[in-house]
Amino acid sequence: MAFNLHEGSIQEIANGGSPKAPVLQVLGIKKIQSAGAQGSERYRLLLSDGKHTQSSAMLATQQNSLVHSQKLQQNCVIRLEKYICNTIQDNRRVLIMLEVQVLGNPGNKIKNPTPVNQTGGGTAPAPVQNAFGSSNFGHGRRPLTSVPQPSFYRGGAAHAVNGGMNRSGNPGAGARPNQGAAGSSFYGRSNVTASPGTPGRGKPTPIAGLNPYQNRWTIRARVTNKGSIRTWNNARGEGKLFSMDLLDESGEIRATAFNDQCDKFYDLIEIGKVYFFSKGSLKTANKQYTSIQNDYEMSFNNDTTVVLCEDEADLPSIQYNFVPIEKLEEMNPNTIIDLIGVCKSYGEVTTITTRQTNREVNKRDLQVVDMSGKQVNLTLWGGEADKFDGSSSPVVAIKGARLSDFGGRSLSTVGSSTIMINPDIPEAYQLRGWYDKVGCNAEAQSISTGAGGGAGRPTNWKSFQQVKDENLGTGEKPDFFTTKGTIVFLKKENSMYQACPTQDCNKKVVDLQNGFFSCEKCSKEFPNFKYRMILSANVADFSGNQWTTCFQETAETILGQNTEYLGNLKDQDDTAYDQVFTEANFKSYIFNMRVKMDTYNDESRIRCICNGIQPLDFKEYSKKLINDIRQMALM
Repeated sequence: MAFNLHEGSIQEIANGGSPKAPVLQVLGIKKIQSAGAQGSERYRLLLSDGKHTQSSAMLATQQNSLVHSQKLQQNCVIRLEKYICNTIQDNRRVLIMLEVQVLGNPGNKIKNPTPVNQTGGGTAPAPVQNAFGSSNFGHGRRPLTSVPQPSFYRGGAAHAVNGGMNRSGNPGAGARPNQGAAGSSFYGRSNVTASPGTPGRGKPTPIAGLNPYQNRWTIRARVTNKGSIRTWNNARGEGKLFSMDLLDESGEIRATAFNDQCDKFYDLIEIGKVYFFSKGSLKTANKQYTSIQNDYEMSFNNDTTVVLCEDEADLPSIQYNFVPIEKLEEMNPNTIIDLIGVCKSYGEVTTITTRQTNREVNKRDLQVVDMSGKQVNLTLWGGEADKFDGSSSPVVAIKGARLSDFGGRSLSTVGSSTIMINPDIPEAYQLRGWYDKVGCNAEAQSISTGAGGGAGRPTNWKSFQQVKDENLGTGEKPDFFTTKGTIVFLKKENSMYQACPTQDCNKKVVDLQNGFFSCEKCSKEFPNFKYRMILSANVADFSGNQWTTCFQETAETILGQNTEYLGNLKDQDDTAYDQVFTEANFKSYIFNMRVKMDTYNDESRIRCICNGIQPLDFKEYSKKLINDIRQMALM
């Protein structure tokens, strides 16, 4: 196959032009590991148009899969569908390749190109020695991270959030100082005014081109997520902050505003809008708290300016890096990931008290499946838990969920997570079609131990007789299983105890009979206590019954009351207290159980603990039974 390269396009780019969709050849690919970036990688390419070569070309991280899959190789011919340029210190034009189409591979270099003259007008005298020669591919040159000057700009009307200040510190054209406060660098929302261009000096830099060595830059980006204001108090002092995610066509970056900047910008910056951001600080990103694929993160400082941009149609609204559910088992706990799946089942909203703040918060558990045939438990918190409606089995896309190894593998939203229900993206339509035709009737394999609602890994479903026959719990590690059971008896005696009232201590206290209670763990005496629950329940299924221990949250779910209320009843109204236990009997749930051999006073016995329960979803459980019948019919 003959390939016609677009000769002259590289020289045109070097001279400041932007040829449309040039066809080029890749003469070399070099992996560049970013220092301190915790495993992130970039690829630098040597490009040829048959006449000239360009060694300053970087592949956008979202295109790395082309290299990983070996579609993008040495000597292959490509079409640059979308790219942007950034001019760095020595006036070289650095290509950032955003969208690449691989056309084929002739197997050899086409023609004999020479290095382009980056200053324009002719070519450099040195020929191309090899793909990574000292004269062409980085050796002896200043690295790409050396003080670039912003050069990329797309026009559009803008509004100055900081009051339209110019470089001299005076209000810019159209700025309206607030009652004579012309020297101020910030005015309120009512004084947001028009600005003809980009704030500060230079033109916008693509996010993918940012690095800590730049001293002046401006980016034009959409705010795709904005967290709530959070406070901290530690040995170094106290303060507050909020974080946001910024996106342009080259990539994403996390930005955080602290203290004064938090007060200054929080109410002015809105999710979904596009702004010019200038003069922030850049440092190596902490990937523990974000799924954004960027080596760096931004912090606002006293010089930061934010300008509203009205011309926003060409910027994407959100960028996902979805991970299939089947891959989660291979990943490390506490990794922040993006995920998309169909909500196959979901539980009711429950309320728990957090250990850190001792405040009540609502939560809801979902069981999410994808086309890999795997299922994972996802926990929503707060307002997202309250408003979620899973009755129509919606497609759920989560950006920035935290992976946990609790109960196998599970996911939980965090303060910076973004949740989209039935998003208008190709992956959602593909999932919808798969689920309606195949997924809704298939038994998903859960990677979360004991995922409830009637769905889960088939080997996790056990009857109590099977647990005994298979000697579960007798090994070195505990075993987990899921069963549908009915509560037949609750032992109310010794179901509650008086515990230490401090936030992080649940140790039983000793009544000193003088109005005070002593905690051995804290070595303190308190005038009060809090009630805690350890409820023993006898649960039956079709094969037998089993005593199980239910701790605080599970016990509250079974009894339908919180512990504080039950403690008051116990002290003041024995009849009402007994009635709560009576009404809780003969109700069925999906139980997530843990069994392990315990030894006490030289006597070994199997101990069963209820890790969690969910209301019985009869529709989903019936699907499980139908699937079991089909499996037995094939035996």
